[in-house]
Amino acid sequence: MRTQTLVTIPKSITRMGDLVILSRKEFEKLLDKKDEELKEKELLRLSQEAKNLKKDNKLPILRSLRDLR
Repeated sequence: MRTQTLVTIPKSITRMGDLVILSRKEFEKLLDKKDEELKEKELLRLSQEAKNLKKDNKLPILRSLRDLR
């Protein structure tokens, strides 16, 4: 089992809040996870917007791909 080393430097030393140091690999994992969460939230927002448009009869009907233009 691998352990993760995490270092926290108190704000009294950094003068801008607590500073956390972690490996680049762990940092990149956190960024990827955040990107996935943002994509999921955006997809949910768009689907809700489409539902609202459909409910208000404002969603255009597509009969072919040419109608997308």
